[in-house]
Amino acid sequence: MTFELSEDQQAFREVLRRFAEDKVAPRASEYDEREEYPWESFNACVGMELPALGIPTEYGGQGADLVTQAVMVEEIARVCASTAVTLLISKLGMIPVINFGSPELKAKYLPKVASGESQASYCLSEPDAGSDVASMTTRAVRDGDHYVLTGTKYWITNAGISDTYTVFAKTDPAAGHRGITCFVVEKDWGVKVPKLEHKMGLRASPTGEVVFEDVRVPVENRVGDEGQGFFIAMHTLDRSRPTIGAQAVGIAQGALDYALGYVQRRQQFGHPISEFQGLQFMLADMGMRIEAARGLVYRACSVAEAGDPNGDLAKLGAMAKCFASDVAMQVATDAVQLLGGYGYTRDFPVERYMRDAKITQIYEGTNQVQRVVIAKRLLG
Repeated sequence: MTFELSEDQQAFREVLRRFAEDKVAPRASEYDEREEYPWESFNACVGMELPALGIPTEYGGQGADLVTQAVMVEEIARVCASTAVTLLISKLGMIPVINFGSPELKAKYLPKVASGESQASYCLSEPDAGSDVASMTTRAVRDGDHYVLTGTKYWITNAGISDTYTVFAKTDPAAGHRGITCFVVEKDWGVKVPKLEHKMGLRASPTGEVVFEDVRVPVENRVGDEGQGFFIAMHTLDRSRPTIGAQAVGIAQGALDYALGYVQRRQQFGHPISEFQGLQFMLADMGMRIEAARGLVYRACSVAEAGDPNGDLAKLGAMAKCFASDVAMQVATDAVQLLGGYGYTRDFPVERYMRDAKITQIYEGTNQVQRVVIAKRLLG
């Protein structure tokens, strides 16, 4: 198995880098400062058909492999992590539909996401059910040819922007995690977003509370069978965590690239500070960590693309997400240090990279939870 990019993937990276620098980077700081959804950047991504990348071709997508999708996420996150999330979250919301949805569900929702006409959110977490998914209290009660959905979800990316919400709710509370079922819910059916969070990072990506009050969901919008929701949720996260790793790699690479340019321009004691060996060692460590994280991310993506033949994906996905996000936080922090006082100001982007890096250690399972997953797999 090789983790070298093909010539087509290398060319794709080059095209994406030029696109990201020309169309996404110029407004990244402005969107972050204003906590404003990056519509101009998202629409530019739609113009490049990026939302279609991970959608099957029979539903209007490009059917790209997961490594190619990781390259896309990495290059967008290198200049704006919030814009990268706009692409990640719709794919996350649609993975259950792609892998477990009926043909009718796929035909109804996937083409709209592929075209950029529609966006999706993934609704799993609750106020008292983050890592402990089985503790969720959102209910879905069967009523004829509908389910009546009631409950509150927290920390929902793209809240208020998305047109559809992939929601996990209990259809059988007595069954614990085996009583969870998955649904696709349209915002016009009564979805409410009463609150958006004011966050440290990813400030251009809305995160909020999503409330369902007796929302009627047609039976045909159930994803998979009743009681299959927990399996669907874990299956989905195993396949999305490597792309969070890719986002983290992109953040780290952006921070390193900016720091490299700065230390070669900045003069102290009559020399560029890049000539100081202590700083060279910092840069070397940053570069090594990024390459190690990138390789682990690509390996996890390759295993997912191959269908997880040896059952290693849960472990590798957790490793990729955990390691890459820790690297992103460390590299971004070092980039701030290399810029000194300038790095601590909003006149330079490295403080934004540092703020954005932090969430990659938290969402889609904290890194402490990832280590639990890894240890359980290692111990058998």
